[in-house]
Amino acid sequence: MWSYRIIAPYEFERTSITDKTADDLSEGQVLLRFLAAGVCGSDLPGFRGAKGRLPGDDGASAAEKDGFPIHEVAGQVIASRHRQHRPGDRVVGWASGFDGLMERVISDGDGLAPYDPGLTAAQAVGLQPLACVLYACEQLPDLAGRHVAIIGQGSIGLLFSYVAKAAGARRVTGVDPVDRQSLATIFGVDEVVRATSDRWVGQLAPADRADIVIEAVGHQVATLGHAIEATAPGGTVFYFGVADDEVYPISMRLMLRNNLTLKSGVTLDRRRVLELAGKFAAEHPELLGCYLTHTFGVDDVQGAFDLACRPVPERVKIAIAQ
Repeated sequence: MWSYRIIAPYEFERTSITDKTADDLSEGQVLLRFLAAGVCGSDLPGFRGAKGRLPGDDGASAAEKDGFPIHEVAGQVIASRHRQHRPGDRVVGWASGFDGLMERVISDGDGLAPYDPGLTAAQAVGLQPLACVLYACEQLPDLAGRHVAIIGQGSIGLLFSYVAKAAGARRVTGVDPVDRQSLATIFGVDEVVRATSDRWVGQLAPADRADIVIEAVGHQVATLGHAIEATAPGGTVFYFGVADDEVYPISMRLMLRNNLTLKSGVTLDRRRVLELAGKFAAEHPELLGCYLTHTFGVDDVQGAFDLACRPVPERVKIAIAQ
């Protein structure tokens, strides 16, 4: 069966590996035929050759791991040792080994859920990041009537903007050095700030500080500090981005004097939130079509990741589809 692996920074190679079969499944696992995958910002450090904190990136060469670093997948069940999945089902969710770039993928069935057959597999992949955003918003105070600011308006940050506006946020501010003005109305952004987060917070008036600030960038330490500075007294900061560093320095003086709450965490209860994402998408039928902006075939994985690394204003979600 076909598979991809990283052979050098910024370079994929398509290879052929031994077929995965039902005999390879452990209890609770599912064998999928690859239909589509989404490229996530958390996949890019591995593509660039950096050692990250993703499962499976244990410090050995990423070239030794077939299918790495894709984790957002949609597929058709070939075999199952999970009571809620049957052969023939079309499901979306997590490639639990971050090894979704192959023709057959083994994954934990608890991280998968059926999706609306009216969606293409490439569109359905968007339900996985949407599930993560919805789970994060469950951890926040009620967004209705609040000023919500999102640092980072990539594919995750724009979903946060959309969900915040759908939840009744009074004002949604989106901060990104890439010009996202053309997407503002679609994703519910009231105030588009084209700037790095340090420049934004450096010019922020006290009255413009947000009740809730979401850090949706990750992979470096500075933006968390900027999120804390941008939060109004009594507010909440949510760190969503992937933490590549073990230690993040923050201002405890600001946290203390402004009575701030800092929250973070990975997505739990995955099947439930995938189903919740499916319901949300059904209630907002325009979302996934607008979210998916580029689709590449499985013969051009390199092109998909090359585009993901470029700051293109009209790019939101990239899918790789069979």
